[in-house]
Amino acid sequence: MREGSTRAVRLWHKEKFEPIKYILPAFLVYTVFMTLPLFGSLLYSFFEWQGIGEMRYVGIQNYIKLFTQYPYNERLVNVIINNFKFFFLTIIFQNIVALGIAILLSFNLKGKNFFRFTFFLPTTLSVIIVGYLWTLLLNPTWGPINSFLKSIGLEKLALNWLGNTKTSLICITIANAWQYMGIPMMIFLAGINNIDESINESSIIDGCNELKRMWYITLPLLRPIIGMTTILVFVRNFSAFEIVYAMAGTSAGPLYSTDIFGTFFYRTLFGETNSAPQDFGMGATIATCMLFIISLGVIIWQIWDKRVNE
Repeated sequence: MREGSTRAVRLWHKEKFEPIKYILPAFLVYTVFMTLPLFGSLLYSFFEWQGIGEMRYVGIQNYIKLFTQYPYNERLVNVIINNFKFFFLTIIFQNIVALGIAILLSFNLKGKNFFRFTFFLPTTLSVIIVGYLWTLLLNPTWGPINSFLKSIGLEKLALNWLGNTKTSLICITIANAWQYMGIPMMIFLAGINNIDESINESSIIDGCNELKRMWYITLPLLRPIIGMTTILVFVRNFSAFEIVYAMAGTSAGPLYSTDIFGTFFYRTLFGETNSAPQDFGMGATIATCMLFIISLGVIIWQIWDKRVNE
């Protein structure tokens, strides 16, 4: 009897701790490559350090300099405004368009698998390739977009898209949205396909047409998914760097009109020019501010989501 009990206890312990051996490797990798650098960045923000030599403790002086001293304070305000522009434009060009495409693909259309594959394909490309491709398309001299506009008599609309402070960030956002549109599209499509068919059948019996069914049934049921994809875009956009680097360089031109936290951090950390000194302390301070804004956005969304679902 005792032997049977001991065996049962061993089996219980084995089943209890079995998941740990699968979770532990990923947890260790995440801790080493994500959590430790995060705390390291927070620590560096309290020091003055150029990457080599002695680190000098300065307390919160880096934060005071960032918020009060020119040009840091002016650049900080600019990147916050640009990042929110980048976020809201991405919601329009990426998520709203992706939702519309997902709704269309949810119908029994001919060739919908081909279109689903086509819209998702850019996601597999490198950001640098996407940036280079769109830079070629938007070339003011021989780019296909301007060539087409000129060929139909719209020469006035043939602009220097990436050299204009009013259009550069919009163009970069469109390129970014084009690449990643496939991800929210697939998420929305999965959500639509998971809606209980009996709900749709009941709405048809009640006399709902397709438009009313989408507005009063599909969209409300997709609200949690829409919220999730929105916060994912928020986190991704406030930590973005590559697409701006590929299309506008680290200077985030023209006149810093495409400057976001990622490029601001890069220039500060590694020096704005080849001759400019590196500033690891201030770079870490900018990264910490970026983390604070992202965390604040996630917390606000969680509070809102909890209240809505109560």
